[in-house]
Amino acid sequence: MNARVPPTALEPAQALDHVSRVWDESIVPQLTDYIRIPAKSPMFAPDWEQQGLLDAVVRNAAAWVGSQKVAGLTFEVVRLPGRTPVLFFEVAATQPQSSQSVLMYGHLDKQPEFSGWRSDLGPWTPKYEDGKLYGRGGADDGYAVYASIAAVQELKRQGVPHPRIVGLIETSEESGSRDLLPYIDALKGRLGDVALVICLDSGAGNYDQLWLTTSLRGMAAGTLKVEILTEGVHSGDASGLVPSSFRIMRQVLDRLEDSATGRLLPASFHCEVPAERLAQARATAAILGDEITKRFPWAHYDCGGSTTFALPTTTDPVQALLNRTWRPTLSVTGAEGFPALQDAGNVLRPYTAFKLSLRLPPLVDAAACVQEMKALLEDNAPYQAKVTWEGASSANGWNAPITAPWFQSALDAASQAHFGAPCGTIGQGGTIPLMGMLSQGFPDAQMMVCGVLGPKSNAHGPNEFLHVPYAKKLTAAVAEVIASLPAAA
Repeated sequence: MNARVPPTALEPAQALDHVSRVWDESIVPQLTDYIRIPAKSPMFAPDWEQQGLLDAVVRNAAAWVGSQKVAGLTFEVVRLPGRTPVLFFEVAATQPQSSQSVLMYGHLDKQPEFSGWRSDLGPWTPKYEDGKLYGRGGADDGYAVYASIAAVQELKRQGVPHPRIVGLIETSEESGSRDLLPYIDALKGRLGDVALVICLDSGAGNYDQLWLTTSLRGMAAGTLKVEILTEGVHSGDASGLVPSSFRIMRQVLDRLEDSATGRLLPASFHCEVPAERLAQARATAAILGDEITKRFPWAHYDCGGSTTFALPTTTDPVQALLNRTWRPTLSVTGAEGFPALQDAGNVLRPYTAFKLSLRLPPLVDAAACVQEMKALLEDNAPYQAKVTWEGASSANGWNAPITAPWFQSALDAASQAHFGAPCGTIGQGGTIPLMGMLSQGFPDAQMMVCGVLGPKSNAHGPNEFLHVPYAKKLTAAVAEVIASLPAAA
């Protein structure tokens, strides 16, 4: 009798059907429980170790991984002293003579609550409505470990040979992955020769096709503080003589940013957009059009019987894409030194402090920008005020390597099979420090950076949701791309 020959490709319809059942019966309930746990990243919860919440979400994820009984899978929670924990898993290769590995990545730490949630929603109160699972962290990106295992399960179920698969699920990503590099060093010997990285922590231009992230911006963040007094004084007595710390803050920020246009002034904060990325931006703009800007919750008001909406910096789709992916932008994300409005008396405040978040083009050195900002902001302060730039952190951006023919074919095939459209490419304005580390460590690896953060999913803000139908298709697509690797290798 002839031995049964294992299939070499995944059957897409079967994959999506089975993956969808796993999501409905197991993953959605797991993520519902996950959302209830306020496992904030260390930057927002310095006492994370005492709270035990990061340990709880890692422990719960590990228990679920173990309960799936995936053949050839081993896993462990790794804890380095003083570091946030990571979940590491390995699945033995079934592809004969395969020496390469696939690395799957995600994280379980979360952003803080933020305000403005819909009255029936909340960051830690999950709600499943119209295919969307609301709550903090489900889409960014607590789902990643569950989707990764579900994709591997489908390869096993259909008997498709695959290379060695490893998974790294961290808990400090929202703090700049500050604990990740020590773990990569500790686990490097177990990662193997990585040929494909699958990072499920990115976004999607729409929910109608698979999207590959081709670039990520870097980030420089810190606190800018302006002090002019040692205590507050009566504004009627002092104003006009004592300069406002807020006005000094405006002058200092004018050194960094043109407030009329939003353009960052230091030339070193800019870089040329590669020709390939510019061509991709034009192609993506043709697909998305004004949806690029319409996806945001613009403020609006009634004006003479018609509704007037706030405007974006540009209505040109190509420029809109480049502005959020290849151009530096300054945001003020927090403030200190201000009383609440109801408590604000006629007092000239002694200081103003802003939390600054500066997004940088993918090819710019973020650490160098932090140092340049210190001199730019602190030196020669107006009125000899005390100006400090402190607590600064940085992370470099990332530009994807050249796409191998097999990888492009696999992405398009998976997108056509599950969405009925080819794979789209898009740069993202956020930062995933891991990608730069992996590109340096594994320069020949292909990078499948993708995710579920599509229009209005609102990661980090109020009403964050996970688009479950899209997540199901993405999971099946991931399995299909992995199945394509052995033949290509």
